[in-house]
Amino acid sequence: MEKRRILFVDDESAVLKALETMLEPMRELWSMEFVSDPRRALEQLARGAFDVVVSDTSMPVMDGSEFLAEVMLRHPQVVRIILARQTDRDRTLDALHVSHQFLAKPCDASTLRATVSRALALRKFLDGDTPLKALVSRLDSLPSMPALYRELVDALQDVDINFSEVARIIEQDPAMAAKILQLVNSAYFSLSRHVSDLDTALMLLGLDTIKSLVLSVQVFSQFEEETLRTLSVERLWRHSVRTGALARALAQAEKAPREMINDAFTAGLLHDTGKLILAANMPNIYAKVVHLCAEENLAPCEAERQLFGAAHAETGAYLLGLWGLPETIVEAVAYHHHPQDRETLDRSALTFVHVANALSQLPDAPAAILDTGYLGELELLDRLPAWAELSESVLA
Repeated sequence: MEKRRILFVDDESAVLKALETMLEPMRELWSMEFVSDPRRALEQLARGAFDVVVSDTSMPVMDGSEFLAEVMLRHPQVVRIILARQTDRDRTLDALHVSHQFLAKPCDASTLRATVSRALALRKFLDGDTPLKALVSRLDSLPSMPALYRELVDALQDVDINFSEVARIIEQDPAMAAKILQLVNSAYFSLSRHVSDLDTALMLLGLDTIKSLVLSVQVFSQFEEETLRTLSVERLWRHSVRTGALARALAQAEKAPREMINDAFTAGLLHDTGKLILAANMPNIYAKVVHLCAEENLAPCEAERQLFGAAHAETGAYLLGLWGLPETIVEAVAYHHHPQDRETLDRSALTFVHVANALSQLPDAPAAILDTGYLGELELLDRLPAWAELSESVLA
């Protein structure tokens, strides 16, 4: 098996030595290089391909944000992870535009190994150095609906704003939700559990950080007016919100654990993230999907694979995985059309997102979009009539 190549960059030789020592057990799987000068690290990258770069934030010659910006520009397919001290929050927020994930410095071996390993495992969604993978790896945000973006900006400028009002706005927008969850689920915050509930995420970040993200760092973006006019973006947004609400209601009806209920809502809200990526960044090609489906009688996912080399499900899952969102959410996004492709067959957030996605499109979509074989294996097929009835009230 070919070893994966990892590059560590830190100006403190003691830190590099500690990293090298604690990662020694990974030598059989990873080929690792440790460099103290970011300029030399760029030379290393130019000489040979690396899979992951882990960089410190504070370096005298070129800081972490500058270095990773160059990596993003020259080698966009490389996964970019930044190490930041808890006291250096401003630098960390500045690095949001160029980093996929954040780790607290000092970082323990298990957290570092797990973060890098998860990033490497994402190749199952988008493999090879393709233009689409490079595009997705460069993204630092997803576009939001302009009206919601303006509502959030106005709300955050109100001195009397509260968490619940901010959460109400953000949970209506897949792009904002994904970015908030990227930050709060990073190991930088040293949480012992993953967070998929937006109220909890916002409380953990704090209003000052959220205001900085939106008003100063400007981590959110908006759809271009031309894109809104030419593509059914509003319809896509409405479907995402409805799917999230229904997935949560289905999980609650089945008395799922609280964490699974939260995962179901968030994964439902984010399940079409890949469509946002394709529509915002390649609108002219994305507009051809509908025509190709009609002309060649293809399912939308197959048309996307012909046009882009991958469908929206794996495209969205790859980005959310890069951003470090919980694996339960990434898998639900990746397999929401084909749940039996998931390696483990059990009841999960994926189950409720798959059903919610199908029920929210009926009767307009073909009944085949609901995988009855999958539901049968989970012994849930007899729940369909009750779920269909529930969907009528939730989606009314």
